[in-house]
Order: sequence, then structure tokens, then C-alpha cells
Amino acid sequence: MIYEHEGRRPRIADSAYVAPNAVVCGDVTIGEDARVLFGAVLTSDGGGPVEVGATSVVMEQAVVRGRAEHPTRIGANVLVGPHAHLNGAQIDDGAFLATGVSVFPGAHVGGGSEVRINGVVHVNADLPAGTTVPIGWVAVGNPAQLFPPDQHEELWEIQRQGDFPGTVFGLPREEASMERIAARYSDLFGEHRRDRRLD
Repeated sequence: MIYEHEGRRPRIADSAYVAPNAVVCGDVTIGEDARVLFGAVLTSDGGGPVEVGATSVVMEQAVVRGRAEHPTRIGANVLVGPHAHLNGAQIDDGAFLATGVSVFPGAHVGGGSEVRINGVVHVNADLPAGTTVPIGWVAVGNPAQLFPPDQHEELWEIQRQGDFPGTVFGLPREEASMERIAARYSDLFGEHRRDRRLD
């Protein structure tokens, strides 16, 4: 399903494949021989573009979201696994993002890196090229440091400096109440009411 959003239309290479029940919405570019599989969602919100490079694959039920402040750029020869979530991130060529991976706004995954099942690359983290994030581990900081999920206190010391509320919601931490967050997201995602289906 292909949608125009805020006057912007997807650009899909003739050699690419988009499954009939995938959603491609707004300022999205899908490169030569790229594949977007069943149930995946690629959406540009608030003017933030999404780019998928040549021969990259976005697998089933993955969500790839571009944000105004943080476009999402997936390089060439990247595999985005099923149920992965990429939000305002840059993924360099040849990276492998396994099932259930989450990559947050402002994050960068260097070329040839592997983020294994349920791994997390947190806001504003910079994962150097060729790095492996083990199953379920969390990468935080710039340059990224890797932590197992049971080391929350240690990773929080670094994660706090990443400014999650400011990066994701555009709010200082002290003002990031759920009421304000929900209102912002309601306004942002409410813009989809005016989307126009193109296929």
C-alpha cells in the first residue's frame, strides 16, 4: 500500500519489490533491487525522509520511521530483520539488524556491524563499523559501549547523557510528562488522516 503524506510521495525503483500488504508512506525512497516484505511499514513522519539503499531487505513486520530531526537512512546491502524497529537512525552499508532489534533516533550503526536478536542501539549512540551487539544487549553512548540488559544502573549513567526525552519527544526531561508526549504524538500522527492512497 503506497500513500502520499503531506504532499510527499514514495519513490520506488522499478527493480525493487514491495509486498502488497507492506505500507510505504510519504517521503520514502526505495533503491534498486531492494525488498520490503509482508507487513513491513516504512513511513515518513513530520517531514523526516526514509531511504533504503540498493539490495537492502526490510523483512516482515519491521517498522522504519523517518523523523523531521532524524531522517532514517539504510545503506546498501543491509538486512533489517522481522519485527525490527528503526526510528530516525542511520544504518551504514552491509549492516545486519536481526529479529526484534530496536535502533532509536539519532543513532548510527556503522558499516558491517551486527545487532543480534532483540539488541538495542539507544538514542544518539554511535556504533563503530564492524561492531557486534550480542543477543539482547544494549549499545549506548558515543562511541557506543555495550551492556547486557541486567546492568541497567551502569548503562543508565551513559544513557542519561543521551537525552532521550529531548531527542525523541523534543522536550526537556523535567517537562516530558505522558500528557505532553501523548499530545505531541497525537498531533504528529493525526496528520495521517489526510494521507492519500496511490496504488
